[in-house]
Amino acid sequence: MNEKIRQLQQIVDGADNIVFFGGAGVSTESGIPDFRSVDGLYNQKYDDPPETILSHSYFEANTGKFFDFYRDKMLCLDAKPNAAHRKLAELEQAGKLTAVITQNIDGLHTMAGSKTVFELHGSVHRNHCRNCRKFYTAEQILKSKGVPTCDCGGVIKPDVVLYEESLDDECVRGAVSAISRAQVLIVAGTSLTVYPAAGFLHYFQGEQLVLINRDATPYDRMATLVIHDKVGEVLSQIHP
Repeated sequence: MNEKIRQLQQIVDGADNIVFFGGAGVSTESGIPDFRSVDGLYNQKYDDPPETILSHSYFEANTGKFFDFYRDKMLCLDAKPNAAHRKLAELEQAGKLTAVITQNIDGLHTMAGSKTVFELHGSVHRNHCRNCRKFYTAEQILKSKGVPTCDCGGVIKPDVVLYEESLDDECVRGAVSAISRAQVLIVAGTSLTVYPAAGFLHYFQGEQLVLINRDATPYDRMATLVIHDKVGEVLSQIHP
């Protein structure tokens, strides 16, 4: 492992346009469960599977049940940024990292101090009335009962991309632009099996592709460097 950390440090030292692309594994060290591991959300038992509950059609047909699950499992508001989030903010401040692209909805990259963050799947910290567009915080959603409603009577919807919904066009354009211009792409904490997000790697034309993930991914053979370990433990050893 020491040799792989040394290789990663060399890559960082020689780059001034690094883009980071991360998934659920970036936040597990903050205590937020991922979806596909042994103890992830897909392996927990509910009346309906999580991928069904977190769909647009389920939200429309079973709004109350959606929010019961959402408050219970998706609003991890006590979570704090971990070593990976902090290091990425540090690399950006040092002029090494130009963008963070995340599939996570927890807002921890922004909380850690990262400025250029593309949240592909939205954020639990943004919630709007479907009628008047009034903004509500995640804390307000967590404290609400049943279906959260606005002062105007409209239903409040989290700004998270549910199954059957499209990614935000502006966010996608920004992420694709950052990846296509990157010198180094570090991909971490993601199985790279969920599309369209996993397809973003095809836009990378740079010099070095680094993959950091506990388990093997379909892209390991394409990478310059592959490290099978926890993201925070790896990045905490890197210096800007």
